[in-house]
Amino acid sequence: MIFHSPLTNVPILLRHPLRFLWDALKVFKANQGLLLAGAVAYYALLSIVPLLIVSVIALSHLIDQAELLSTIGRYLEWLLPGQSKAIVQELSNFLAHRDVLGPVLLVTMIFFSSLAFTVLESAMAVIFHHRKSERRRHYLVSAVMPYVYILCLCVGLLLVTIVSGALQLIGQESVNLLGYSWSLSGISGVLLYLLGLGGEIFMLTSLYLVMPAGRLSLHHALLGGVTAALLWEVTRRVLVWYFSTLSQVNVVYGSLTTAIVVLLSLEIAATLVLFGAQVISQYERLERTGSTTPVPGERVGL
Repeated sequence: MIFHSPLTNVPILLRHPLRFLWDALKVFKANQGLLLAGAVAYYALLSIVPLLIVSVIALSHLIDQAELLSTIGRYLEWLLPGQSKAIVQELSNFLAHRDVLGPVLLVTMIFFSSLAFTVLESAMAVIFHHRKSERRRHYLVSAVMPYVYILCLCVGLLLVTIVSGALQLIGQESVNLLGYSWSLSGISGVLLYLLGLGGEIFMLTSLYLVMPAGRLSLHHALLGGVTAALLWEVTRRVLVWYFSTLSQVNVVYGSLTTAIVVLLSLEIAATLVLFGAQVISQYERLERTGSTTPVPGERVGL
């Protein structure tokens, strides 16, 4: 097997980026990427509300609950365009009756909030099948990892809430210069957007660092994180435009509209997350063989 320096592969990637992405797309199809994304999206739908409930209950001891819900609603709009208000409303209704929350229900929510991470790890194992044979992960690590990641997400949500609150306060200020008053609301909005985009890239990069078996280099994980984040930025804007102008999904599905739209958004997001992983896998193949096409005898697909 021939190994190439990562630096020597960058010019190849820059010269032929479309061919690189096309090869990654073909292998993604061979790996049944849409089927894997459907499984991830389904379990993410089961996990998202319990995960948010557990996070808010834990963090409400440190930060005002209304501020937490406002931050969650703002950044849920990135993941579920047009449906964040419905999710936050259901979350608020549950928290208003948190006194009925018993130990059994709490344990059940923690269990369901980890399902999406478990299925995502299995999907990553299919895409990084060449790593699994060389770098096996202990089953206890796989069992504990979702809960450690949930704890890290709670810490991240705490930091984002504090920073976004500070940026909103900045937006209420103005600067007087040469007799003119300049509002800082525009700068605040740009900084909030950059915070969301940076948080999105950071979260995706961290997923790619910990989910595949074995140690993944930071620049590989960042390549996948930036790819998936930029693709999702384009896709979510298309979804917002589609649901606000052309979609008749509420006529077809009626009261099931929110669940259908949320599931569709999660499946598209899961597809892009797994495709970002496939881009990393393709880059690893480029480092091993100097080519993005499978070598003779290499297994591709399930």
